[in-house]
Amino acid sequence: MADEPMPTSKARALDAYLVASAQAGSRTALDRLAQRWHPKLLAHARRMTGDVELAEEAVQLGWNAILRSLPKLQEPLAFPAWAYRITSRSCAGEIGKRTRRRKLAAAFAKEPRAEFAEPVEPADHDRLRAAIRALDPPHRAAIALFHFEELSVAEVAVALDIPAGTVKTRLMNARKKLRQILEGETP
Repeated sequence: MADEPMPTSKARALDAYLVASAQAGSRTALDRLAQRWHPKLLAHARRMTGDVELAEEAVQLGWNAILRSLPKLQEPLAFPAWAYRITSRSCAGEIGKRTRRRKLAAAFAKEPRAEFAEPVEPADHDRLRAAIRALDPPHRAAIALFHFEELSVAEVAVALDIPAGTVKTRLMNARKKLRQILEGETP
């Protein structure tokens, strides 16, 4: 009889019992709850994402949130809807990340490689480094990654976790400030 599906009311009662027991500290109940619900949440995530790997990542993140918040769940009978909602949000987050990565990859592919307009003379090297140190940290980081590390705008955006447009603005403002510093003007 263990292979036969449980009637819905018995299954819900068992889930509520497992939730309440897990909230009371039972590791066995928590393991059993995960065994019962992981396949269901994974199937839901696969339907939402259309991708097995993305679904598995979303469910793993969902379980992290479920385990963190389970003690706060006030109504154990609400577990199914609550777990599906968390998994749905996790799927949406993972889909969003993938979409942002694709957009970033497209921007990276379009980005021309930066070239220095003129080589820096050794005598000016120390002045330039001092001027760069005078920049505020966000501008200094953008300049260093773009020029010294030779990353593209898209790569700098990934490294600093900011939009590519913000990188371009920081580079423009940083160059302006550097010019002012090197020409003796007050920034």
